[in-house]
Amino acid sequence: MKIVRTVQDLRAQISEWRAAGESIALVPTMGALHAGHIALVAAALTAADRVVVSIFVNPSQFAPHEDLARYPRDEAGDVGKLAGAGAHLVWAPSVGDMYPDGYATQITVGGAALPLEGAFRPHHFGGVATVVCKLISAVTPNLALFGEKDFQQLAVIRQMVRDLNLPVVIGGMDTVREEDGLALSSRNAYLTEDERYVAPMLHKAILQVAQGRDPREAAQALLAAGFSKIDYIEVRDAETFAPFVPGSGRPGRVLAAVWLGKTRLIDNVGC
Repeated sequence: MKIVRTVQDLRAQISEWRAAGESIALVPTMGALHAGHIALVAAALTAADRVVVSIFVNPSQFAPHEDLARYPRDEAGDVGKLAGAGAHLVWAPSVGDMYPDGYATQITVGGAALPLEGAFRPHHFGGVATVVCKLISAVTPNLALFGEKDFQQLAVIRQMVRDLNLPVVIGGMDTVREEDGLALSSRNAYLTEDERYVAPMLHKAILQVAQGRDPREAAQALLAAGFSKIDYIEVRDAETFAPFVPGSGRPGRVLAAVWLGKTRLIDNVGC
């Protein structure tokens, strides 16, 4: 498995694979890899001849008060996991490579990016769309794979790819969970032992909403269980992110963002 850090070296390898007629899948990550990321790599290996995994903690999707500085980082551990999983290349650029001096371009997103996360983190999806567009432009993959835990992010990326006519297929994979239902996330490392015991209640609560429970009741139950704050628990159209209309025949999604101590957890399920 190769490790490259510059777009020039990345494109040199991509050119060799393209000349050999090989297809390419991209798995974008911010590192601190867990079993969910490895599942994405496994799926990519079945869908393409070559798999590129990017590792880049993207500063443009963090607000000044958010956890950029303390976001988990373990490049050596990540590289070992990816080698074991069978990835062909790791692209781990620096911030200076991705955003060099004088960088002045940002994608502005609307539509699916506006409610929920877009309301609570208005800076976030513009940064996500910009970096994902840069990753896709550099790798030129046939396929890029993302997990459904960040379901709204997946919708925003699909919207961007459609709107900008990017020649790539965007694939989504089911959320990978612990045995007790907690969605795998790099930020789970922030949880204390007591918080880790309480955290799976989020998944149980949104499953109940998917089965008809009032989201406000679910929010109150989580607060009573020890969660510190509820940003939102809502049912939305799974494609447009407009408010869900029961009986419309449209796909729905229950999405939640909550705080457990100092850790913000997100999760979602279909309905």
